Amino acid sequence: MNHRFTRRDVLRTAASGALLAMPFAHAQSSAWPAKPVMMVVPFPAGGGTDAFARPLAAQFAKQTGKQLVIDNKGGAGGTVGASVAARAAPDGYNVFMGAVHHTIAPSMYPKLDYDLEKDFVPLTLVASVPQVVVINPRRVAANDYKGFIELMRRNPGKYNYGSAGSGTSHHLAGELFKQQTNTFITHIPYRGAGPALQDLIAGNVDMMFDGLGSSANHIKGGRIKALMVSGSKRNPAFPDVPCAADVGLPDYTVTTWYGLWAPKGTPADLQTHIVDEVRKAVQSEELKAVWAGQGAEFPNLSQQQFATFIHGEIQRWSAVVKASGAKLD
Repeated sequence: MNHRFTRRDVLRTAASGALLAMPFAHAQSSAWPAKPVMMVVPFPAGGGTDAFARPLAAQFAKQTGKQLVIDNKGGAGGTVGASVAARAAPDGYNVFMGAVHHTIAPSMYPKLDYDLEKDFVPLTLVASVPQVVVINPRRVAANDYKGFIELMRRNPGKYNYGSAGSGTSHHLAGELFKQQTNTFITHIPYRGAGPALQDLIAGNVDMMFDGLGSSANHIKGGRIKALMVSGSKRNPAFPDVPCAADVGLPDYTVTTWYGLWAPKGTPADLQTHIVDEVRKAVQSEELKAVWAGQGAEFPNLSQQQFATFIHGEIQRWSAVVKASGAKLD
C-alpha cells in the first residue's frame, strides 16, 4: 500500500517527535551528573584553592556517586588555568574554581585572552578566609608582630616574602602591607601558593601573606608562625593571633575567597544543579568542620549576588593596584 504524506502530516509528525524528545531532554538534565565533572584549579597542588577544592570534590562524590575531577593548571597568577577553563565545553561537566586573584588580574596583566565577566557564568562563592602574615621562625627572629615590624624597619630590603605569583592577592597583600607600615620587603613570586608555602616551611623564603586556609595546618603544627590576620576581628580558629585592627592597621582588610564558575553557555538548569550540589556539600557537617578548622566561612550568596560581588572586587582591586604601584615581576 502506498502512502502519501502531506505537509500537514510532516509537521504533525515533527511536532509529535519534539514532544516525545522533551521529556527525554528533561530526563537527561535531571539525571545530572551522569559522568565525572571536571574542575580546573588554576594553581599547583598544595595551595589555598586546592585546600578547599579537594574536600569539596570528596563530598561531591559522596553525594552524587560521580567524581569531581581536579585538574591543576598553574601559571601566571592563575590566568593560565582560567584561560583553559574559559574554552571548555559548556555542557555542565566543566567548572572552574578560581579565587580573588582573578579579579586582580585584569588590572595587572596588560592582555588576557579571557574575560572573567563575559566568558564565564558565576555560580557560587565557596569559601572566604582572611589573609595571615606568617614567618619562618628559623629565619625571622621575631616573637610577635611588634618585634617583626621593628626588625623589618631596621633592615629594609633584607627580608623577602613569597607569593602565589605576580598579581595574586598574596602579592597585593604584601604591597599594601609595605605601604601601610612603611617597610620594604622583597617580593619573590612563585607559580602558586603551594610551592611558595613549601619554600617558606623549608626556610628558603622568610615570610608570606597567605590565605589562612592553606597556612592553618602548618601554623597548628608549628612549622610556621602567624603574627597577624587581616581585618577588624580575630579568627575563631586562631583566637590568640591579633587582627590588623589590634596592631594599628584598621584599613588592612585583605580577604582571600574562592568561587566556582562555569563556561559561558552552560544551560541554566545545569547551572542550578551544580550550585545546588555545591551548596549542599559546603553546608554538610563534614565540610563545615573542615572550613572551621581552616578559619573559613561560607558566604551563601545567590548567583546574582556572586556576579555583583565579582564586579565590585574587580573595581576594588583596580584601585588598590593603582594606589600601590604594584607591577608584574
